[in-house]
Amino acid sequence: MAYLSSLLKPRRSYSALRDQLGSVRRVYLSGEQIQRHDDMAQRDEIVLLLHGFFQTRNIWEVMEDRLRHDGYGVMSFNLAGLLRRFNTQPIDTSAQLVADKIEGLAQRHGFARVHVVGHSKGGLIARRYIQHYGGDRRVKSLITLGTPHHGTPTALLGMALMGFGTLTSSARELLPGSRMITTLRRDMFPAHIPLTSIYSREDLVCPYWSSRLLPRPGEHGHMENVEVRGRGHSELVWNGAVYRLVRDRLASAAQLWRERTAR
Repeated sequence: MAYLSSLLKPRRSYSALRDQLGSVRRVYLSGEQIQRHDDMAQRDEIVLLLHGFFQTRNIWEVMEDRLRHDGYGVMSFNLAGLLRRFNTQPIDTSAQLVADKIEGLAQRHGFARVHVVGHSKGGLIARRYIQHYGGDRRVKSLITLGTPHHGTPTALLGMALMGFGTLTSSARELLPGSRMITTLRRDMFPAHIPLTSIYSREDLVCPYWSSRLLPRPGEHGHMENVEVRGRGHSELVWNGAVYRLVRDRLASAAQLWRERTAR
């Protein structure tokens, strides 16, 4: 309640809107801010970043810089969609795009596996890629930030934004009980890939209950929920404390894979 009441204060309203949806100027209106780097194969660990519905890869600018500073190779893709940049395509289309890009880059640069960090819908794209498009052979770990693993009612706003079906989009797939959400929850997530869901109680786009993983028998050992407080939906991508959580999970997953390959 304290967080919601703060939204009514004029001096807080813009900051709160930015924390939930991202900077209008830097994320939505700017041209591509992310610089292309082809040195990922020179790093021991590579991270793929996948952004959410109606956002652009510009939202990863801060995390890309932090990851590179900490020694990771980093990739983020333009996931196409509305105006060829806003990630509105169906999840299957995006998962196939990710699969094709990863295979091409793996052959070109000679790496075998990557870690994936997905924000919001980007986490669902990552799950679909891993569970149904061969990503289980390419991914070391998956971390999701504010991802609606159980769907989110705010997808109705996305449907309205896309003209309630007038424009092809994935908004309907993000609703609770959609065929996509049901399929992802029905099929087992690969046991050899650690999956961490980081979410916030103050996320107004993807409520915390939509992001909490509910492991079934056989999934408890490789699935983890991490709750943070006081962070908006998009703020999860650039907040320093959240980044430290991401960095710790990446380091743990990298160590796990080193131990496995050393046996």
